[in-house]
Amino acid sequence: MGRLTELPNIGPELERQLRAAGIDTPEKLRTKGSREARLARQAEAPGASCHRLCTLEGARRGVRHDLPPEAKRERRGFYAARKGEA
Repeated sequence: MGRLTELPNIGPELERQLRAAGIDTPEKLRTKGSREARLARQAEAPGASCHRLCTLEGARRGVRHDLPPEAKRERRGFYAARKGEA
């Protein structure tokens, strides 16, 4: 176990939002993945951006902002498809 803030890109506020959504360990974030984490915290932060989705994926992968282009494209598509669901 560990604190979410030990991951890249996760500060105290994002950690609070993730915990409120039931994601309280790095392991849970890795297991759920960035897409599911974004959906889980949608009620806590309904205006979450595509940038935040990439932030979560970077944290899950253990990188700051160096996602491969394909990972960024996938997250943009996921975000765009769900933008109207909030």
